[in-house]
Amino acid sequence: MKRSILLLLLVIAAVHNTFGQMYSKAFGDKSNPVIIFLHGGPGYNSFTFEASTAQRLAEEGFHVIVFDQRGCGRSDSMKNSKYTFEEAISDMDEVYKKYGVENASLIGHSWGGTLGLVYAEKYPGKVNNLILVGAPMSFPQTFKAILKNARDSYTKSNKQQQLNYLKMLESMDSTSIIYANYCFMHAMASGLYSTEHPADNTKKIKADMKQSEDIKQASYMTQDPVKGFYDNEHYTTLVMYNRLKQLKDKVPVYGIYGKDDGLFDSIQLQAISDAIGKSKLMVVENASHSVFIDQQDEFIKLMNTYMK
Repeated sequence: MKRSILLLLLVIAAVHNTFGQMYSKAFGDKSNPVIIFLHGGPGYNSFTFEASTAQRLAEEGFHVIVFDQRGCGRSDSMKNSKYTFEEAISDMDEVYKKYGVENASLIGHSWGGTLGLVYAEKYPGKVNNLILVGAPMSFPQTFKAILKNARDSYTKSNKQQQLNYLKMLESMDSTSIIYANYCFMHAMASGLYSTEHPADNTKKIKADMKQSEDIKQASYMTQDPVKGFYDNEHYTTLVMYNRLKQLKDKVPVYGIYGKDDGLFDSIQLQAISDAIGKSKLMVVENASHSVFIDQQDEFIKLMNTYMK
């Protein structure tokens, strides 16, 4: 999409803030409809979305806010954290207050979809839309999909040692944090987070991201949130299809998932479709876990449609 010089001049310069010990950043005119991005994890951060997509959405006429959740990324100095949903909801309230937001649409990427769901359940009047992006709504089924897809990948590339590791995993407690960590490790190692044929502009997007002084955040995971949410919320056992179905009667819910995202299978996508409605779920070709990078133009187009 061509951007005129006039449009660029109209975009308010990004404002970098910290509230308490939590990192946040805002893009665009604050009088525009608000989008708050909730990153994945537990334990990741907002850098990849911030560096790739936040400004583009601002140029489309939105006020975009990103923040690193408590104990994550550039907010890793938070102390006395409990890592509960109650605490996460309170932190999100601080984001709303800091930027003077009364209502916002939430983009929940991966784990961020879980946080978006629990926030919208408690405060449906403060959420205009919930957009799930590569967000598991059943962690047990996600682990099953990862193992199957990783096995297919390792078999195709004849990686026998990795296949042996997967066989060992099958004897572990599938609700344990160790099991979850190994699953996500194999998802990364077997290429389940990537697609073979991303959009033509994806290479430039990634090259531009590498110029950022915060590029280290792209591979930075903190473990305190992982352990905390496991101990307090048992997130590895969460199955949220029914909660999603109930929520969509109060808050419009949409889904954007990559067809090549190895964290999912047809069982999950069908269940999400059944919960929110077939017309509300879009499975994007040639995209994996980060649809907003792999197929950014299509992602922006869908966001414009959902935000009308």
